Amino acid sequence: MSKVEHPITQAVRFLRANSIPFTPRLYPYEDHGGTGRASEMLGVPEHRVIKTLVMESDAKHPFIVLMHGDREVSTKGLARQLGVKQVHPCDMKDAERLTGYQVGGISPFGTRTRLRVYVESTILELDRIYINCGKRGFLAELDPADLEKALKPERVAVAITP
Repeated sequence: MSKVEHPITQAVRFLRANSIPFTPRLYPYEDHGGTGRASEMLGVPEHRVIKTLVMESDAKHPFIVLMHGDREVSTKGLARQLGVKQVHPCDMKDAERLTGYQVGGISPFGTRTRLRVYVESTILELDRIYINCGKRGFLAELDPADLEKALKPERVAVAITP
């Protein structure tokens, strides 16, 4: 069996530097396909495909939220848990500038600017997850315990079913 060829992104460098084992999972990217497309192409439940969302508080403090692909973030619930008035998604250009990644390929690993990371707590209960690895159409399959070890995210409970 040959080794899977994959891009060497900042996320890959971060995972290697932190000795985080992962399996590269490549798929044909489609604009606006989202986690549903990734799930379909990889043959995995969308609940296990994790979105990396760059958000900011009303005070313009950016941060990352990791959410199940088949769920949305309750911004009111998140603001309440963070003790701020409001949270909302960052502007696309700001998200790309802060992370160093293109929207559609944003990874929480190896971001240009170190950002606080929040994770929907139920993600950490899964046995395997699929999360962006720094390029459109490129996910890393890994153990969520390794994600927690590498990023030390704060747990939140803000998922809503769309």
